[in-house]
Amino acid sequence: MADLGFCVGFGLVAVVDGLNASGDPIRRIVVATMAAVYAWRLGFHLFVHRIADKPEDARYRSLRKQLGRWSEVCAFVYFQGQAVAVVVLSVPLLVLMAAPTPFGGIWDWLGVMIGVVGVGGEAWADWQLAQFKADSRNRNKVCQIGWWRYSRHPNYFFDVVHWWAYPVMGLVHPNGWLTMIAPLVMMWALLRVSGVPYAEAQALASKGEAYRRYQATTSVFIPWRPKRRDKTMTRNPQ
Repeated sequence: MADLGFCVGFGLVAVVDGLNASGDPIRRIVVATMAAVYAWRLGFHLFVHRIADKPEDARYRSLRKQLGRWSEVCAFVYFQGQAVAVVVLSVPLLVLMAAPTPFGGIWDWLGVMIGVVGVGGEAWADWQLAQFKADSRNRNKVCQIGWWRYSRHPNYFFDVVHWWAYPVMGLVHPNGWLTMIAPLVMMWALLRVSGVPYAEAQALASKGEAYRRYQATTSVFIPWRPKRRDKTMTRNPQ
């Protein structure tokens, strides 16, 4: 629910900022739309595939067991952290929406293209994984279809791609450097805190050796050509 709360909250902030900011109207509409579509698409995906009629997320269940009597306190802190994340990640939106420069320059359109690739790629990867899991024959198997053949976490990769759209668009603004906050924070969170580390631990616990083989051949983040397993498993110095 905390992740869903972030998505709903960030999308609402984007719309409110778009309505009240002082910059170019077209720029405000474009930036608000990009952010809201990203947030609400992700929120809808989380609700359908992880919340509605689903058991508690294994990541949070494991954390609660580890924390014991402190689990409720930590849950409260985590929820407040999501609110802080909404504020911090909204900074790029505020910066861009305050820019008086008319929308339509090369950096604007490049930023929009990056945003579309990010949101579209994440939706595509999420859909591929959902289709794989929906097939009961794939229970306890590792998803290696589509983007998941080239990256162990393509959804996180494209999520980060989306956030880099704002710094590109920020090149037209004197305070555009502030837009770097969002992609850097998201990369840190997904790669070092709550994204990849927990997903990897959960996958190893549930899929064991099959996931270790997947790790040996597949890029952890950036989509890349899979390694040949015979090479990755060979350690003969001769």
